[in-house]
Amino acid sequence: MMNTATLMARCLSPILLSAIALTAFSAAHAGNMYIYKDKGGQVLLTNVNPSGNFDKFTKKVKVTYYKDSKMYDGSSDSYGSSAASNSGSRNAYDSYIRASAERHGVDPGLMKAMMHTESAFNPNARSPVGAQGLMQLMPATARRFNVSNPWNPADNIEGSAKYIAWLMRRFDNKVEYAVAGYNAGEGNVDKYGGIPPFKETRNYVQKVMSRYHSLYKNDSGLSGASMNASNQTASNNNGAMQNVSYGTSSNVNSASYSNSAYDALR
Repeated sequence: MMNTATLMARCLSPILLSAIALTAFSAAHAGNMYIYKDKGGQVLLTNVNPSGNFDKFTKKVKVTYYKDSKMYDGSSDSYGSSAASNSGSRNAYDSYIRASAERHGVDPGLMKAMMHTESAFNPNARSPVGAQGLMQLMPATARRFNVSNPWNPADNIEGSAKYIAWLMRRFDNKVEYAVAGYNAGEGNVDKYGGIPPFKETRNYVQKVMSRYHSLYKNDSGLSGASMNASNQTASNNNGAMQNVSYGTSSNVNSASYSNSAYDALR
C-alpha cells in the first residue's frame, strides 16, 4: 500500500514543492503568493496560477504580496519588551551608528532602536528567513545597497542607514511608515496605504518606537548627532536641506490584526 509521503511526492510537482518551501521558509522572496482550494477542500499554496495537473484548484482563497520582506509567522511576542538590552555589546556599535546616520541623514537613536529590535546587538544574528547581522538585512536588500559583507558590523550598519534614508524619502518622512517598510517591505506599505495589518509588523513598529522614545532618543552614546525622529534634518534628492516631520499612526495599538497567509490554511 502506498504511504502518504510517497503519494504526496508523486502528486506534487517540483514547482509546487518549491513554492511551498519558498513560502514556509522565505516569504521575503515570494512576490505574490496564492492560496487555492479545490472542491474537496484540498489546499494549493503557490506563487503561480494553477495549471496542468493543478487546474482543479479553482477557488482562490487569498493573495498575499510579500516584496523584500523579512516577515515570517511569528507570534505577537516576536520582539521583546522596551527594557534596556542586557547585551554586553549594546553600546559597542555606537560609533558606526553615529557615522552612518550622519552620512545619510537619519536619526541614530532610531537606528539603535531598530538594531535592538532586529538583533539585540548580535552581529551574528540570522532570522528564519535569512535576514543577516545587526540590522537583519535580507540578502536582496544587502545587494541593493552595495553591502559586500552583511556580517561585518560597519558594512551592515552602513547598508541599513542607506535603506532607512531611502524609505524616509519614499514615505515623505513618515517615520512609522519607514519602520514598517523596513520590516514588511515598501511594497506592502504601498499596498495597504500605511502600516500593513500584519501582526508582526504592527508589533515591530510598536517596539521600535517604544524603544526609541524610552531608551535611545537621548542616548548619550549617540550625543554627537543632533538629529532625532521628531525634528530631524535630511537631504533631499537635490542636496537641499528639508525639515522632517514625525508622522504617527494613532491606530497602531488598537488596530485589529488581519490573519497572515498561513492562517488561511488552519
